[in-house]
Amino acid sequence: MSQIEHVHARQILDSRGNPTVEVELSLRSGAWGRAAVPSGASTGGSEAAELRDGGSDWLGKGVRKAIENVNGEIATAVRGHDAASQAALDRMLITLDGTPDKSRLGANALLAVSLAAAHAVAGEERLPLWRYLGGETAHILPVPMMNVLNGGAHADNRVDFQEFMIVPVGAQTFVDALRMGSEVFHHLKRTLHDRGLSTAVGDEGGFAPDLDSNEAALDALMEG
Repeated sequence: MSQIEHVHARQILDSRGNPTVEVELSLRSGAWGRAAVPSGASTGGSEAAELRDGGSDWLGKGVRKAIENVNGEIATAVRGHDAASQAALDRMLITLDGTPDKSRLGANALLAVSLAAAHAVAGEERLPLWRYLGGETAHILPVPMMNVLNGGAHADNRVDFQEFMIVPVGAQTFVDALRMGSEVFHHLKRTLHDRGLSTAVGDEGGFAPDLDSNEAALDALMEG
């Protein structure tokens, strides 16, 4: 059994410069894993709830409470648990929280522990994470979805939709899919430049020109 020995959380900064939770989890075998939790610029009303500190420090976005939950209640609960039983571990964490939206302990606390456990077991098995999760026969990469235009909360413009994405359907290999997406991205950049529009990028790496409408964004994408 891949029994959990130790769990430790800390606060780090994410790619937007905001605090987030990072967890290191070690097994009794000596294997260990580390994982940090991502956070969106906008969240839906039905999404799992992050636990933030509020107050003035870090503009209210600190995660000290979530870290205390990991290092205290969660660490005590998962110690000795078989990390290789990922589904059972996740069910136990959800039950421990006891709320529909994971707001008591924080979805950011629970997810960091779950991800770190997966990394630890993958390391123990001497497998890359994708192989551990996908199984020994895993050999197909997912079709990449590429965010090429940003709006909404992801950009300071008049476009409502947050993400305009392209999917290279029909590509025979991942390399071909990546090439197709890259070519569309650069053609779109040229189209925006020729129109005198900004080619600055938004929160998630897509272009964020100040277009008049969502339809105008689709037109620019089709032209590109």
